Amino acid sequence: MRPLEFGWYLPTHGDTTAYGLMEAQIAGSPELCDRVVQAAEKAGFEYLLIPVGSTCWEAWISGAFMAARSQTIKPLIAARPGYINPVLLAKMISTFDQMSGGRICINLIAGQNESEVEGEGVRYAKEERYALMEEEVSILKALWTTRGPLTFEGKFHKLSGAHIRPRPLQQPFPKFYLGGGSRQAWELSAKHSDVHLFWGDLPEKIAQNIAEITEMARAHGREDDIGFGMRLQVICREDEADAWEAADQLVRHATERQKQEMKTLYNKSQANQRVQQLAREHGDLLLPHLWTGITKVRPGAGIAVVGNPAQCAATLQQFIDAGCHSFCLSGYLHDEEAERFGRLIRPVLAENNRGRWAA
Repeated sequence: MRPLEFGWYLPTHGDTTAYGLMEAQIAGSPELCDRVVQAAEKAGFEYLLIPVGSTCWEAWISGAFMAARSQTIKPLIAARPGYINPVLLAKMISTFDQMSGGRICINLIAGQNESEVEGEGVRYAKEERYALMEEEVSILKALWTTRGPLTFEGKFHKLSGAHIRPRPLQQPFPKFYLGGGSRQAWELSAKHSDVHLFWGDLPEKIAQNIAEITEMARAHGREDDIGFGMRLQVICREDEADAWEAADQLVRHATERQKQEMKTLYNKSQANQRVQQLAREHGDLLLPHLWTGITKVRPGAGIAVVGNPAQCAATLQQFIDAGCHSFCLSGYLHDEEAERFGRLIRPVLAENNRGRWAA
């Protein structure tokens, strides 16, 4: 069995305890990032998801600064098709890896809000972006492992005698993560990912998905190479009632406009469609402590584990038992929730999963 690993989220766009309530908003800032990273590192998180999107600070610059201002946590930074020339990106990643002492992992993102992608000048349709990303990841891996100059001819890129310095510190190269619900996302993970991250769902559905992607990976001889994880929110308090009050406060003040945007802006993402479908079919609760409420106000990771430490740990354990080993988590406020996870939930999981702790 793979060691368990836990990642946290860096809210470069800002933080809040109540969507839609101005006085609850905290603007993005270097000070906020420092607080979150210090709390996440102290809580024992192994990696740090740096978000992308129009409201987020630039991920590579943010990740580099946070790596320099921390000791052990690994920034997980997005490689998005069509944004950076793959030869330059390979050099960026390997330089980052060397400069940070092997603290970089790569998040493969081809989906996102279509209007944002178009607004940033990327003119490929979603299906083409996945094909482009597959080609670019193949180039990254080849540049890092090929002896001598690389010649490559694909649909989107043609290289003649490409080479880079330095090579990555992590061998053969840093880990690749991918979160997505489409068939194309699964196919890309099967061929290239070290970890496929699912968004919140029922444990039995996750177990089925793991079996299917593992079988897809078998076609590439990678059935033993790919691992699986969950992207979830956490709302933990020592008293269960306090956890549910914090959960309700998060969405209580959300405007109808915010709720409508969640249904329309991301309607081409199959992962977002699945999250919205779960909320429609199951209401607020998928499980007694697995809550869909944040899907009303936030795209992506809108499903939250809510409760006291034992209840949160038991819910996460269901996904561990389903076959997940990596958990990319977040919670509000992000520095405070990271501290609570390290103090309240992590010890319970460590006790219940002896011999599987990565750190």
